[in-house]
Amino acid sequence: MAATKQEQVNPSATAAGPPPPIFISTATLHSIITHESLIRHLQSALPSLSAAVQSPLRHAHQTSAASSFLLMPSWSTSPSLPYIGTKLVTHHPNNSALNLPGVQAIFVLFNSLTGQPLASMDATALTLYRTAAVSALASLYLSRENSETLVMIGAGSLAPHLIKAHLSVRPNIKLVVVWNRTPEKSKTLVEQLRKECNGLEGRRLSFESSVCLEEAVQGGDIISCATNSEVPLVNGADLKAGAHLDLVGSFTPSMRECDDEAVRRGRVFVDNEAAVAEAGELVGALEREVMRESEIVGDLVELIKGVKKIGRRSLEEITVFKSVGSAVVDLLSAQMVYESFLDKSGN
Repeated sequence: MAATKQEQVNPSATAAGPPPPIFISTATLHSIITHESLIRHLQSALPSLSAAVQSPLRHAHQTSAASSFLLMPSWSTSPSLPYIGTKLVTHHPNNSALNLPGVQAIFVLFNSLTGQPLASMDATALTLYRTAAVSALASLYLSRENSETLVMIGAGSLAPHLIKAHLSVRPNIKLVVVWNRTPEKSKTLVEQLRKECNGLEGRRLSFESSVCLEEAVQGGDIISCATNSEVPLVNGADLKAGAHLDLVGSFTPSMRECDDEAVRRGRVFVDNEAAVAEAGELVGALEREVMRESEIVGDLVELIKGVKKIGRRSLEEITVFKSVGSAVVDLLSAQMVYESFLDKSGN
């Protein structure tokens, strides 16, 4: 007899012993999660459950001159989130030459009451979904509602996820412009998006590739960056009034997707406090006294809660959101995938 959902989450509920751990493949994950559903889940769960999740700073180890291994553990003390989880991540930026993702990962989920393993899942895909969902969720509070042009800097595996997630929260977007250091990659992504996104929810969308980064940034209402760059790509002077800058790529102090002027001109928000120690854009700006840490306006949970109404205040202001990822979001995303899998499989 198949185990019930309660027996999977709480193995002590069955006298026959705990069921074996399940594996949720990439194909299965794609079939049970969407950007929209994950955005809604995080918007609902983060304010009430983030305080119950313990997540030490990630462990990062250099495995070669160009690669690293990251461990991101977390555990919940809330009965409504009875899980322990850890994400194991490899970062190999040179994989693009092999047509492989630069970031690959697996997530392992345990029962927090008994310590028994419940599931493992492809966290490469999970990371793409959750990273894009966090950016789009922040954009819901920070970008202008009437934003019409989305600029995507970078054409790697994360780019289509970011584009689709941003499109899901900003229905007025009409034009998507993609820029990449290698123009052929941006053209390939544009062709992919034309096939996958046109007619999405009855919308007519235009997709273009750009060879001029400055021109693309100057026209962007929302600019999303997902690169491994260690030199600034976005110049703050090119940001138009009312622009929202979404910085995703950097997660070490040496990585940097925008210059100090962008940080100086914008009201800066982060996904969580780790960004101050890990993101090169912020680490450098603080070291050079371009800004003070106290000038970081708030984090994602505060945005959702509406603390002090810290979101966008006017149509003219520039907003900057820097995310580095968090084990809290990983755990909540894994929860949604695992419990949706149990629901879909009829357990």
